[in-house]
Amino acid sequence: MAVDARPGGAENLRAAGATGVAALRTMPVYIPQEFQVADRNLLHDLIERFSFAMLVTTQDGRPVASHLPFLVQRDAGDHGTLVGHMARANRQWQGFGGAGEALVIFQGEHGYVSPSWYETHPSVPTWNYLAVHAYGIPRVIEDAERIRAILRTLVAKNEAGFDEPWPMDLPDDYLRKMIGGIVAFEIPLSRLEGKFKLSQNRPVGDRQRVIATLAASEDPTQRALAAAMQVALGTDGGRSEGL
Repeated sequence: MAVDARPGGAENLRAAGATGVAALRTMPVYIPQEFQVADRNLLHDLIERFSFAMLVTTQDGRPVASHLPFLVQRDAGDHGTLVGHMARANRQWQGFGGAGEALVIFQGEHGYVSPSWYETHPSVPTWNYLAVHAYGIPRVIEDAERIRAILRTLVAKNEAGFDEPWPMDLPDDYLRKMIGGIVAFEIPLSRLEGKFKLSQNRPVGDRQRVIATLAASEDPTQRALAAAMQVALGTDGGRSEGL
């Protein structure tokens, strides 16, 4: 990374960083109207499908991020509540409980879209994706029985697809020791933002060609994106209003 060596360069960079942090706290994600999704059930669905997310907070004026698995309690609060945990050695949790809002970013299906797939020219490349931004003030969970219940729910959710799910039948003293090494927390959500950018701004013919090309790919991530586009826009890509 290049360093600004001009007079006042370091101060300018720090000021720019402070401005960026302030923007993080107050500005919503950029969402053109055709890509905006407000249906809470759809947003919760994506959170559950892609539950490994990025938690972003600020400490001492700097952004801090952790990659963590989450549960969503759909009916807890106006917009739902996220529940998670992190290593106690991760100092990010020490900033919980104040007035600072956290941002949790859930990334769904995504992929490159080549202009060579369109029938409309000239055109440029783009990237299609689904994402949810969730906001709220995190607070630490202290109750030991609740922490155990959260962990059991998280394990059960992620073991459910296995032929022989692991039952979390651990010795009690070992489990207590492991729980002592983590910090559980919840984030009652103050708002949710959904952006499903799936070629809604392109003509129907272009959308159909994008879906067909992605669906024919050998890459499972591209086929998953095609399926997401079909759900959002109809199997023929012709539903212009999207979700």
